[in-house]
Amino acid sequence: MKLYYAIGACSLADRIALAEAGIPCDFERVDLHARITETGADYAAINPKGYVPTVVLDGGDMITENIAILSWIAEQSPKLRPEGPLGWFRLLEALAYISTEVHKSFHTFFIPDVTEAEKEKARALATLRLDYLAASLKDDYLLGSKLTVADPYLFVIMTWAKPNGVILSPPLTAYFERMKARPAVAAALASEGLQV
Repeated sequence: MKLYYAIGACSLADRIALAEAGIPCDFERVDLHARITETGADYAAINPKGYVPTVVLDGGDMITENIAILSWIAEQSPKLRPEGPLGWFRLLEALAYISTEVHKSFHTFFIPDVTEAEKEKARALATLRLDYLAASLKDDYLLGSKLTVADPYLFVIMTWAKPNGVILSPPLTAYFERMKARPAVAAALASEGLQV
């Protein structure tokens, strides 16, 4: 299988989750501005949506969108999903909130020529969304005492906080450091040449 990614993008969450799951994968970097992969392929022909992540399974089937890819990884590696009768639904709930609320609140920072007033509004929204998660964080990880596929996704978005002036609360700062210390996270960051 292959993961198409962009350096520091939300596709990093899938790279971390694949490593945590022990699922072997090839990786191909995408230049999102040129829409060309590192091997010279037209990325629009691979994923017409034009953004990452994209996973192409060994049989040729393609999965896009972090909620879908991370859910697929959790299906392959049950240790990365919560247990209990509502475990799967809690995971989907967390992934949806991270994707539609937290991730979306950082979108403004990636728009060229955005005004400082727009950035300040985005900072306030991102802080509000992250503070909700901080208040619900009762254990080492987002959904309890063990890591799930929701944690790499939240971690990656948190890497965008400091460079964009979004201040993390103490519970989230501690959570971020716990995540950063995990070997799979450190390896994924190193593979993309990132220091956070």
